[in-house]
Amino acid sequence: MAYLMMTVDIWFVKLGLKISDMSRSFKVFGFEIYFYGCVIALSVLVGLSIACLVAKKTGQDPERYFELVVYAIIFGVIGARLYYVIFAWDNYKNNLLQIFNLRGGGLAIYGAVIGGVLTAVVYSRRKKLNPLLVLDTACCGLIAGQYTGRWSNFINMEAFGRYTEGPFAMALNLDKVNRSMVTAEHLEKSFVENGVTYIQVHPTFLYESLWSLGVLLILLWFSLKKKKQFDGQIFLMYLAGYGLGRFWIEGLRTDQLQIGKTGLAVSQLLSAVLVIASVTVIIVMLRRKKLAAAAQSAGEAEKQENAPTPAEKTEEKSE
Repeated sequence: MAYLMMTVDIWFVKLGLKISDMSRSFKVFGFEIYFYGCVIALSVLVGLSIACLVAKKTGQDPERYFELVVYAIIFGVIGARLYYVIFAWDNYKNNLLQIFNLRGGGLAIYGAVIGGVLTAVVYSRRKKLNPLLVLDTACCGLIAGQYTGRWSNFINMEAFGRYTEGPFAMALNLDKVNRSMVTAEHLEKSFVENGVTYIQVHPTFLYESLWSLGVLLILLWFSLKKKKQFDGQIFLMYLAGYGLGRFWIEGLRTDQLQIGKTGLAVSQLLSAVLVIASVTVIIVMLRRKKLAAAAQSAGEAEKQENAPTPAEKTEEKSE
């Protein structure tokens, strides 16, 4: 009978999966701990483990990444918050203290990436490390963290997409979601089940998590099999691979940060720029490397042609 009283909060309609009474926190000795924070902490550990694995396999000191991750977390959070505040300024301009209220939400992944990348470059310079090699290694950990961390959005029932009838359509208890993310279409096509109103959405957290996993596997293959052609290639592949997926997924989301009143989604525009720029640089660098290899081969061939034959060497000695 107790089961019948439970409320389904998340329901993958086409798959028949239901999650009831979704809890967002638990208490330990009277302290409230949020599952969202636990998932983020787990994502950091997963990312650090992957970065250390890649570092070890590529002849680097894994201990460097234990130190780097501390700074990257600090400046990554600062970057994520600044990015969000800048593009959601109307929400903060009349109450500047809210900028520091991280518990109220408002972190953007691209801001964290920017903060983390700058931190890695500065750290590398100070420690006299190759910054491109560090970025190649760190981005493997970063995408692993993104793959894991997106599940925090699932727990919070946030960062979802528009209405869909697709195979992964996810129904959410309307009373449990942030109303600012709910569109008129959601409400128009909402439905009631057992007295609970549901909206049906794209599970964009799932799309991004699975996409990130795919990017991670590709980056690991290139890194561990030593397939990269130049330092920085893995990082550029990360920017292109993640950016491509984010461009598509951002177009589905209802909580987009937009550029003023233009209606353009900031992350979608940035993703497009990163994909184009990264792919262009990769093509240019690979072409340069190919031309350099061809020039070297031609030089060696010419050197061999001009080298004296054994008979000529014998003749020189006899003279």
